[in-house]
Amino acid sequence: MMASAPLQASTTPKTSACGYLAGLIDKAPPSGPLFLPSYPTVESGPLHGAAYLYDNAVAAIALVGCGERDKAYRIGSAFLLAIDNDRTWHDGRLRNAYATGVVANGLVKLPGWWDNTQNKWLEDRYQVGSDNGNMAWAVLALLSMDDGNAGSRFRDGAARLGAWVAQWADTRGTGGFTGGTFGHEPKPEVRTWKSTEHNTDLAAAFGLLAIRTGDSRWGDKATVAEHFVNSMWDPACACFAAGTAEDGITHNPILALDAQIWPLTALHGAAGKFASAMTTAEQRMSVGGGFSYGEDRDGVWTEGTGQMALLMKLLGRTGRAESLIAVIESQRSPDGGFYATTVRELPTGFVLDTDPTKPRLYFRLSHLGAASWAALAERGFNPFTMTKGLP
Repeated sequence: MMASAPLQASTTPKTSACGYLAGLIDKAPPSGPLFLPSYPTVESGPLHGAAYLYDNAVAAIALVGCGERDKAYRIGSAFLLAIDNDRTWHDGRLRNAYATGVVANGLVKLPGWWDNTQNKWLEDRYQVGSDNGNMAWAVLALLSMDDGNAGSRFRDGAARLGAWVAQWADTRGTGGFTGGTFGHEPKPEVRTWKSTEHNTDLAAAFGLLAIRTGDSRWGDKATVAEHFVNSMWDPACACFAAGTAEDGITHNPILALDAQIWPLTALHGAAGKFASAMTTAEQRMSVGGGFSYGEDRDGVWTEGTGQMALLMKLLGRTGRAESLIAVIESQRSPDGGFYATTVRELPTGFVLDTDPTKPRLYFRLSHLGAASWAALAERGFNPFTMTKGLP
């Protein structure tokens, strides 16, 4: 699919990325648990009013890194309410997305939209599922708010999520954890593929759980996830495979930017051991001064460019980090946020879970995930360690 030429971004005076995120909280009703919209300018369809768990988790961690812990608490509190107040599940899981806004008492609402053609309310099958990578980010977000005191509700919530994810440990191939679930209750589909990105997230989340709880069992699970990630390394390519096929063994050859960057940012010693992944990304995924999602290189992926900018800053490569941050800043949207990409449609190389005949795309929309990674890069705050350093 050919993408259009890069589009111009807003020239409106800008606040910092941290200031933008804090402003989203300030613009919301003044109290109560809160989910932020992933695509705040979308007015209809499946993305309208959808608060993706991953985007909100990264936003919460970014707010902590920005020194706005009290604002992050509102998102974390929404996570805790969602664990306890799902319309069906009471086993410690979260959904991939929730309805935007303040979470009131009672069942936590899921996103959806009215379809005039079918004359009924619809829900997206991905949004109602539970990807294990998203669960890992929720664990990291809750632990970012953990104050270290006894009886921390955020730490306890993180442990409940971790216990749900633990059931998806896999014995096929090089182990690791499978993808989670997809679709509606009462019997969602079980995803038997394994993701390098998900297992990286889980290695960091389980590892941090082990540190915060003092329970070595979490460390054992972190080791399982990390072993899988290491096994996805392909020396001939100098890259990480995206994961496995449904059989849990066959490597998925798609080259994805986050699968290259996140292991180096999240796993102890990986930035040295697998440093050539950065060279591969530069050679095969760089575009327009930043980075695309994959090898199509049709446009800049703002979120991924933020991920690389953060890694560069953590490695002390300040000049390179600042040049990438400048590319990110050039993609401000009129609402003060950040466009997800420089082009109307950016392919990822993957297909939609909800319709495998269609490609999974990023659109030129103001995106909470892009703003959150911009803030993390701005502050040099590592969401996998909750520090300004590598693990």
